[in-house]
Amino acid sequence: MNPTAAVCPPWLATLLHQAGGTVPFRQFMDWALYHPEHGYYGSGRVRIGPQGDFATSPSLGPDFTTLLARQLIDLLRTLPDQSVRLSLVEVGPGEGDLAAELQTALAHLAPDLIERCEFVLVERSPALRQRQRQRLAGLGGCPVRWCSIEELQASPVQGVVLAHELLDAFPVDRLVVHQGELQLQGVVLAEQDQLAWTSLSLPSPLEEDLKRSGIDLPPPGSDDGWATEWHVSLRPWFASLASAVSDGALLVIDYALEASRYYAARRADGTLMAYRNGMAGLDPLAHAGEQDLTAHLCIETLTAAAAQHDWQLRDQRRQGEALLALGLADHLHALQQLPATDLAQALRRREALLRLVDPAALGDFRWLLFSRGARAERFSLATAPDNAGSHPG
Repeated sequence: MNPTAAVCPPWLATLLHQAGGTVPFRQFMDWALYHPEHGYYGSGRVRIGPQGDFATSPSLGPDFTTLLARQLIDLLRTLPDQSVRLSLVEVGPGEGDLAAELQTALAHLAPDLIERCEFVLVERSPALRQRQRQRLAGLGGCPVRWCSIEELQASPVQGVVLAHELLDAFPVDRLVVHQGELQLQGVVLAEQDQLAWTSLSLPSPLEEDLKRSGIDLPPPGSDDGWATEWHVSLRPWFASLASAVSDGALLVIDYALEASRYYAARRADGTLMAYRNGMAGLDPLAHAGEQDLTAHLCIETLTAAAAQHDWQLRDQRRQGEALLALGLADHLHALQQLPATDLAQALRRREALLRLVDPAALGDFRWLLFSRGARAERFSLATAPDNAGSHPG
């Protein structure tokens, strides 16, 4: 990131003063996103959709949710003990749009599961929980309840966990090459209440973590100022989730790269991005609490963190491949059968479907399937049929 200064809001200045004036970027990101009164997510200030700060796959229309529902149904039916109540758990449901559309899709595609399933929404923001309750009110379908991970740990469930565009917003450490050495990037409260970047010594636990990873950091050929992210929040999250799910699968859908691409010398500024008013690439220190901050996942460090807590990677593919296997081509074909009076709607849906599979748009998202418990090896993502026959539903 360029060494620019950004105005520090009074609430954040107070926190920084209390912390001594300088904190690791991870702490800044946690405050900026999850502070209960002022954080972007914590306060409920987040705005999702075409008119918001950023768009997600579900916000482009109902086709994505219908295709995703087919995958979730397959996973739920794979669970070995079909006599117990099944739980579909969404962590970080945002506005509740995906959960609401999944309710409708499940009722249409798998009505037999309605009596045996529950929807569990894990949301830490009171403001977002209220918006989710309003969005799902009166829809019918599976029973819905809201709870925390800690409450699930007290009474573990069997089912499928969905983490859709969740983990990319977990606070990350920023690493930077400074005078030839790898250091921790921090945020400092400078003169006139400005926020600025600074460099800090690597804490010993982080240094050991980097060594154990086997990833060559900094990579050969990287110049002074080369920077990247390290996902320190993943291991505790997988640990808590392992205690909350006794048997089942976890589907992660997010931005993700292989370590060889993530930590390449040519990726000189990592993947950290800020989103506000539909614009990306803004200063991550600016507008604290008023913009989204994200960092891509590294597939190798993600799967290593999962495996430490008995979440084994079973399958993975790019979103475009996953959606095509679930019948996206059939949806495109069906648009051609719509009457001429529905042309505008058909064109909008076609554009949205193509964005979902376009590698330059959302098609390069990764679907990563993990599982744990009895016969966990049975879980897999859908595969494309051998012929072009229509997908049921």
